[in-house]
Amino acid sequence: MNERLFYCMETTISDFITYLHNTRKTSSNTELSYKRDLVKLEKYLSENNINSDDVSRITEKDLNSYIHSLMEQGFKAATVSRNIASIKAFFNYCQKADLISKDPSRDLKAPKIEKKLPEILTMEEVVRLLEQPNSDTPKELRDKAMLELLYATGIRVSELINLSVDDVNIKMCYIMCRDSNKERVIPFGHKAKDALTRYMKSSRNTMINDKHSKILFVNCSGAPMSRQGFWKLIKYYAKRAGINGDITPHTLRHSFAAHLVENGADLRAVQEMLGHSDISTTQIYAAMNHSHIREVYQKAHPRG
Repeated sequence: MNERLFYCMETTISDFITYLHNTRKTSSNTELSYKRDLVKLEKYLSENNINSDDVSRITEKDLNSYIHSLMEQGFKAATVSRNIASIKAFFNYCQKADLISKDPSRDLKAPKIEKKLPEILTMEEVVRLLEQPNSDTPKELRDKAMLELLYATGIRVSELINLSVDDVNIKMCYIMCRDSNKERVIPFGHKAKDALTRYMKSSRNTMINDKHSKILFVNCSGAPMSRQGFWKLIKYYAKRAGINGDITPHTLRHSFAAHLVENGADLRAVQEMLGHSDISTTQIYAAMNHSHIREVYQKAHPRG
């Protein structure tokens, strides 16, 4: 019998995360999410006197009991589903690595998730937000460039803060975005071009510490901008613009996609720009558009 069958769960989780990083080339955020979910499972098993010293002895009943406990604690369906996905990925790895003969997670069922349409800004709200950084200070020129580029391209905030100078072609108005083994070219318009040009000419060199650094956007200390730093930035300008609600960087990504579809953009093109692997993920914006059309009809049609 393969002695790895007797590896405890703690060790196997560590091996699994290493496998994700080295073989699957997953992001650090993905790895942290998997690890957090699996450590939580391990803690539950330990607290309930379920043997986790040998992953091969964990049963489907044990896993169902854990999922039931999550639901009893009031976790949302999306959170429970994410935990199930992490558990399935872990035990699939265990089976492929010959640590277990049978996958106890195979028949786990995720709870039904009520699909909510993403929160988006109106075009008027986007304009108000983008007009907030309006001074010639290095910081506001940087903020203007970041906000304009985010809305112009719909990229994720992680992609925005990791852009290098070489990823941006200001003359031809496009950026190169890299995600794992994929890369995509995304165009941007003249507003973003103007904001980027001003930032590059007037701000970046005065803000950056390492003159040899290729990072595009830096914070006020000259170091690379963080996700949390940009999160605070967008909330600050939203408040200044009088926009209510919990606006996040992803709100601009959703707004970018919804506004493109509303104005007739091809779904496949939007899918490509967003970097969605499945067109069904992009189709939610078409559903939003149809919902908006119905609302306009009902309000405006004399017999609506």
